[in-house]
Amino acid sequence: MPLPALNTFAGNPLDRAGDRRNDPEWLAEQGANPEARALVLWEGRPLLEAGEEPRLAWLAMDHARAVVPDRELFLGMWKDAPVFAVEVEGSVDPTAGPLRGLGVFHEMREAAALLSGADAAMAGTAKSLFDWRRRHGFCAACGIESQDSCGGWKRVCPACSTEHFPRVDPVTIMLAVYKGGSEPRCLLGRQAGWPEGRMSALAGFLEPGETIEEGCAREIGEEAGLTVTAVRYHSSQPWPFPSQLMIGLVCEVDSGEATPDQTELEAVAWLTRDEAAEVLAGTHPSIKAPPRIAIARTLLQAWVDGFEV
Repeated sequence: MPLPALNTFAGNPLDRAGDRRNDPEWLAEQGANPEARALVLWEGRPLLEAGEEPRLAWLAMDHARAVVPDRELFLGMWKDAPVFAVEVEGSVDPTAGPLRGLGVFHEMREAAALLSGADAAMAGTAKSLFDWRRRHGFCAACGIESQDSCGGWKRVCPACSTEHFPRVDPVTIMLAVYKGGSEPRCLLGRQAGWPEGRMSALAGFLEPGETIEEGCAREIGEEAGLTVTAVRYHSSQPWPFPSQLMIGLVCEVDSGEATPDQTELEAVAWLTRDEAAEVLAGTHPSIKAPPRIAIARTLLQAWVDGFEV
């Protein structure tokens, strides 16, 4: 039985075939399989079929390779059918040319809100891999241009043989809760560049030599001036912007007096469970909830539903 996917971009249905994609002959066979299909990205945007039910547009491999030669990724196997991804380069929308009539490219966040969980997960995986390949084209050990290997899941330096693998950057994202006073309250924060009224859970990258719990405590202390006394894990989320793993937590803090640092956060707000429920329902007079695709919303909903530290 597959594990439940609680967050957008989780729940990729493909067998990644990590034990077989190291074999170039096997990969070549998959690319030649008449059942092989490829999803298409352009500037990080997936191609969606035009229709009442949004879904990824799939191209036969011959078509995909004709449009995008030598720029493909192997994503995995759907039962016996190989699944690939290709990325079109250039500033001109390909649906005005070689992909005319096949659909519309959507910004990834917008697409994720429209697609099924499985489609969003596959598109997000492809985006992360293409972003990594674009940013890591040269060997970090000797500076020589590296080469694709393992269907796009590895790069190898032809000069010094150093192997490079896709980066995943861990981020702690936490809903802080204070249980003192008349009733428990949770803390949301706001960054200056967000849409008016938008607030979310606090978050920050893990640093070297730091545990998840320590990273959570440090970020809460730095951004809100609070001391964390307990941490409980809830769930995680692959976040392809460009390639982060959001580690969702609920933590207990020692005070209900938070002070935004004015660098990461310009404002904070404490909410009771009833007030948080209003935020989620869109009926709060001043605070807007995190987007539906964000794990911050999952954490807020979990706390409203009774999740405790």
